[in-house]
Amino acid sequence: MATRRSARLSAAASTSVSVSASSQPASASAPDPAPRGRKRKAALDTSQKAVDEEALEEATAAVATPRKRRVKKATTPPPTTPAASGGEPVTVYETPKPKAAAVRRLADPNATNATLLSPETSRVVTRNTSPSKTPDSQITTANILEEACKHLISVDPRMKPLIEKHHCHIFSPAGLSEKIDPFEAICSGIISQQVTGAAAKAIKKRFVDLFENDGKFPHPSQVSTRPIDELRTAGLSQRKAEYVQGLAEKFASGELSAQLLVDAPYEVVLEKLIAVRGLGQWSVEMFACFGLKKMDIFSLGDLGVQRGMAAFVGRDVAKLKRKGGGKWKYMSEQEMKQISDKFAPYRSVFMWYMWKVEETDISTLE
Repeated sequence: MATRRSARLSAAASTSVSVSASSQPASASAPDPAPRGRKRKAALDTSQKAVDEEALEEATAAVATPRKRRVKKATTPPPTTPAASGGEPVTVYETPKPKAAAVRRLADPNATNATLLSPETSRVVTRNTSPSKTPDSQITTANILEEACKHLISVDPRMKPLIEKHHCHIFSPAGLSEKIDPFEAICSGIISQQVTGAAAKAIKKRFVDLFENDGKFPHPSQVSTRPIDELRTAGLSQRKAEYVQGLAEKFASGELSAQLLVDAPYEVVLEKLIAVRGLGQWSVEMFACFGLKKMDIFSLGDLGVQRGMAAFVGRDVAKLKRKGGGKWKYMSEQEMKQISDKFAPYRSVFMWYMWKVEETDISTLE
């Protein structure tokens, strides 16, 4: 009896569950039972922590690697600002303009190849006489150094490794395009006499600052009227101050000019400049080479050139230095002339490379 009753109750319970399940939609599914108590709290904490860590990681990445903004190319010309003097507006560029390319001009190894400026007006002075032309090709500032190096190597093949190692800037297209103020160049040579390169630069800066020309070298007319005592405050000796002022007077009076230095033969330039107090033959030779860019100058009295030539022909210059022998201890003047004459009309270039043989410092000359 009890057994039958239990069976009927079990069947009724099964029927009730089946009806309840069949009354729900087919697409619905029973949710997972939610955890209770401490387990449920731990699960929520773990989930929130993961979300927080992910947000922190994204924020850090955003700060460390910010997205690059795409910049549109400007389709309008750069902005302009009014000129201070009320003239034409001046274009403002965000990046500096590239340097102008070297100007290609006719060149002549026997003439002045520098671009000279008038010391008083800073006007560019051009040569009035036409340069000589070679029968095979026209020599210009763009190829004259190349022609010179070819000539040096053809005279003596030992010049080739020396030329390949050192670039002669002063006669390169860029070097020949530099504008030279002859008054400043000769004054700098006087200031550099018998002092170190660093001392010469410091004295020249103080000398320029005396005239308050916004850092520009003074005109001859400004220097010629200044008292000697004031010039000496820049660090010049009494004699050097007199030499500089005397040179300024010759430029101010017109006895010396950039036009004369451009057009005159070297013999005339030598005569005119040696007449200036403080300038000897070596000083004029250096100015003719580095200032006027004449390519056939050779200084027999330069000790650095003499030592370089001796080393170039294979002599032990260290041994010769210890033995002494006066001014011509490395090589005689006659021998220097015999060797250098073979490299005409590019003896200035040959002389420059002879300085490089023994690494003679010529920075104050350049």
